[in-house]
Amino acid sequence: METATSIVSYVNGIVWGPPMLVLLAATGLFLTFGLRFMTIAKIPYGFGLLKEKPEGSGDISPFQALMTALSATVGIGNIAGVATAIFLGGPGALFYMWLIALVGMATKYSEAVCAVHFREVDENGRHVGGPMYYLKNGVGKKFPLLGAILAPLFAIFAAAAGFGIGNGTQANSVAAAMEASFSIPPMVTGIVIAVVVGFVIIGGIKRIGDVAGALVPFMIVLYVASCLTILFINADALPAAFGLIFTHAFEPAAAAGGFTGAGVAAAIQFGVARGIFSNEAGLGSAAIAHAAARSNDPIKQGNIAMLGTFIDTIIVCSMTGLVILTTGAWMSGLTGAELTGAAFAEVLPQGDKIVAVAVAIFAFTTIIGWSYYGERSVEYLFGVRAIAPYRVLWVLAIPVGATIDLGFIWLLADTLNAMMAIPNLIGLLILGPMVFRMTKEYWAAKKNG
Repeated sequence: METATSIVSYVNGIVWGPPMLVLLAATGLFLTFGLRFMTIAKIPYGFGLLKEKPEGSGDISPFQALMTALSATVGIGNIAGVATAIFLGGPGALFYMWLIALVGMATKYSEAVCAVHFREVDENGRHVGGPMYYLKNGVGKKFPLLGAILAPLFAIFAAAAGFGIGNGTQANSVAAAMEASFSIPPMVTGIVIAVVVGFVIIGGIKRIGDVAGALVPFMIVLYVASCLTILFINADALPAAFGLIFTHAFEPAAAAGGFTGAGVAAAIQFGVARGIFSNEAGLGSAAIAHAAARSNDPIKQGNIAMLGTFIDTIIVCSMTGLVILTTGAWMSGLTGAELTGAAFAEVLPQGDKIVAVAVAIFAFTTIIGWSYYGERSVEYLFGVRAIAPYRVLWVLAIPVGATIDLGFIWLLADTLNAMMAIPNLIGLLILGPMVFRMTKEYWAAKKNG
């Protein structure tokens, strides 16, 4: 195991090193400039589309597709990931989380446009799509050999990564939170989650969409409302918190209290890395959910999809970060969900328990969202007959993940996540000009009525 850990750790250092972060940021910038900053300017338009009646073929509504994608992204990264970024990179890390989210909106938009444009209908009549399909049908049309290599590579990495980042680590985080706050044994937590998840995913994307559509808005509103309550109480500390963010984005953060200090390079590295971990822009995962939307208009679905990155990072992650900074908990020496819990407890009675419940709900929805991503990936590789066995393995993995030491699994999952991004980013760079053209034609048509 030590040898395997060393090998994976070495690979992780490469795939999540500066070159990968630069590639993610550069792809986002390329798409943002190519779209002429449309993704930022059209945020209100995207929200307006959620009110429209679904039109076209698909399995779930555009709103449910967004909620399914959010169910997989709004999770541990929004609570523990933000706290870790601040612990390792200082307050300035939050600034770089915002930057990578703003360019990541163009990445998420382009992923969804390609997903709807190149999706297929499987033998069960379900609409299937995502990076493996736009790599095969889009990139493969221009470069047949490249598409034939990249498409299955993405599917393999996604199916495997799901068991780590979307299953075991989530179950483990819930079990740890429930044991620390409510003294519930990890095995009990694991079994309960497995039963509920099994009931949801056996109904396929339609049931996942129904559950996500009901639960995700509720959990986000509840969490953000709790954060806003803390920020209202600590309103006097908000200007200083923003001052810390913008100052330490460009100047080193000195050691203070339990905080060991951090340079600007650390703020950039951990802000970008944790931001991507949270919103998944560039990984291509959310595109799998958006491909199932009842829409025949890739541009409309792209405008809806980009809202996922905005909601996840600009809203939810910002709330967590500001709570940590305004309460002063960032100087406590704590990190991860424990830091966020301590920040909540500084202001709200039983605040740590509120965070524990939020972790549980966020992680549960991440498990059901990622189950769909993995399911579509194995279907691409092995056909529809592979779906049922994959679902069984997915459910059985939950109590295992809840009860074992996941140090190696965290490392492996993080590595596979980055490896998902590589074929996806190559595809987006190749298909970017097509996305630009389709977008320009869409807005020209709307302008001309």
